[in-house]
Amino acid sequence: GEFATQRAGTVATLRSEAAQQPEYGAAALKMGAGEGHGGDAPSFLSSLQRFDAFPKVNEDFFQRTLSGGVITVAATVVMVLLFFSELRVYLAVRTEYGLTVDTSRGEKLQINLDVTFPHLPCGVVSLDAMDVSGEQHLDVAHNIFKRRLDETGSPVATGEKEQTLGAKVMPAARQKDGSVHDPATTNETYCGSCYGSEETPEQCCNTCDEVRESYRMKGWAFSNAEGIEQCAREGFSDNIKNQEGEGCNIYGYLEVNKVAGNFHFAPGKSFQHGNMHVHDLMPFHTNSFNMSHVVAKLSFGADFPGVVNPLDGVARDMDGEAGMYQYFLKVVPTTYQQIHGHAMATNQFSVTDHFKQVDAQAGENLPGVFFFYDLSPIKVELRERRHSVLHFVTSVCAIVGGLFTVSGIVDATVYHSHKAIKKKIELGKFT
Repeated sequence: GEFATQRAGTVATLRSEAAQQPEYGAAALKMGAGEGHGGDAPSFLSSLQRFDAFPKVNEDFFQRTLSGGVITVAATVVMVLLFFSELRVYLAVRTEYGLTVDTSRGEKLQINLDVTFPHLPCGVVSLDAMDVSGEQHLDVAHNIFKRRLDETGSPVATGEKEQTLGAKVMPAARQKDGSVHDPATTNETYCGSCYGSEETPEQCCNTCDEVRESYRMKGWAFSNAEGIEQCAREGFSDNIKNQEGEGCNIYGYLEVNKVAGNFHFAPGKSFQHGNMHVHDLMPFHTNSFNMSHVVAKLSFGADFPGVVNPLDGVARDMDGEAGMYQYFLKVVPTTYQQIHGHAMATNQFSVTDHFKQVDAQAGENLPGVFFFYDLSPIKVELRERRHSVLHFVTSVCAIVGGLFTVSGIVDATVYHSHKAIKKKIELGKFT
């Protein structure tokens, strides 16, 4: 009888507390009801409550302080700033580097160039390319453009694939047999003499450039332009004089074998004399060749994000009558893989340079600008990457949790320090 009375009193007490605390009333009644049914094992939900790592505290026990508010606002601002910083890092594309052996074979190397010679006319300078395999490209005109510049550096004319010296075939030209060819009075095809440099009896040289090219193929120096009927008719010497004081902008690209080699800008047409590479300077009647130059662009292959071409924008001013500029380039094959999967095969390079004065009349060294390149056996692999979403979420959680923890420690330190100081002041022990 007494036990039943006590049980009834306990249930009544729980109901009374539930009426005073509505938020905990339901739980208290459940516990009382469960015990009232005599169940010894708690329910599954009641067992799950034991793992609650975030126990709730009645708001009546909270104490809000000014320092806590200031710390909360500051922590929130810092949290927002760090969140956007992490978001920027997540959206940014980073580049990963790797090295491997270059196993490519039989490929071509594209050389992009844009070089200006402020004091060298287009009719004087020529571009040659050669490599260690023995392949040569002399007086390159394919995919190479020349633009004449005046003394101020302004273009005189648009770029042309082959900048001639104003070649213009005039009437009354002489045939190979010495007879006069007048297109107004005869239907015969004009065939000019090559002056002994022709490879076959049927070969014709109808312009001054064709005579010069025939001389070059023969390995002869072109020394007497006035004695060549085609050159005299086209005014070769006069055109050279008319271009004095002009400059030349040479731009375009070369395609060469992917082996070590060189390309160079030098005055005069080039030809092979035995095993030597020779430039014919005699038609210009001068030993002064100012090889000052500006490299606006020089690259090997296509550009990719972040590439640095060390010679872009380099300018060299020469003192003296003639000089030789030498650039030694180390070309590194490079593969750049974009984030969307597209891969680009290109190259990077490093450079060292050297300059020396030369005597064009002595013929020991050729005035010009020389680029000697060699290829590295190591390939650089560049890959665009972005952090994963999981990495971003982890970083955000670390920011939020870390700031809450640190701000809580700071707030507790400030609160207890203020409380201790206030207590000492009340006791009169604070000095």
